[in-house]
Amino acid sequence: MAGEPQDDCLFCKIVEGHIPATIVRETETTVAFRDINPQAPTHVLVIPRVHYKNAAELAAAEPAIAADILREAQMVADEDKLESYRVVFNTGSGAGQTVWHAHAHVLGGRGMHWPPG
Repeated sequence: MAGEPQDDCLFCKIVEGHIPATIVRETETTVAFRDINPQAPTHVLVIPRVHYKNAAELAAAEPAIAADILREAQMVADEDKLESYRVVFNTGSGAGQTVWHAHAHVLGGRGMHWPPG
């Protein structure tokens, strides 16, 4: 069921503490941790504690938690002293989503080119 932890979800297992991660921030609704394959000096994933397949489903079902993710992205940027940064939500395999749990990538610490790859 949407919103409920999924036994086969990597990020649900991180939220539950069953898989280790380098956690940089935690709130009542979110967990932020360093990406294991960083694409920039700062590459942190901010995920909701609740399980939704992607950002669109999360925003439709729980808009306050979607806002929490963006708020935490700013906190990550502040803690890493980033003057500028990018927040990316990949939705669907064609956009690069590989874990089917809504999440934001916070990228910074180097120049970000446009258009992205």
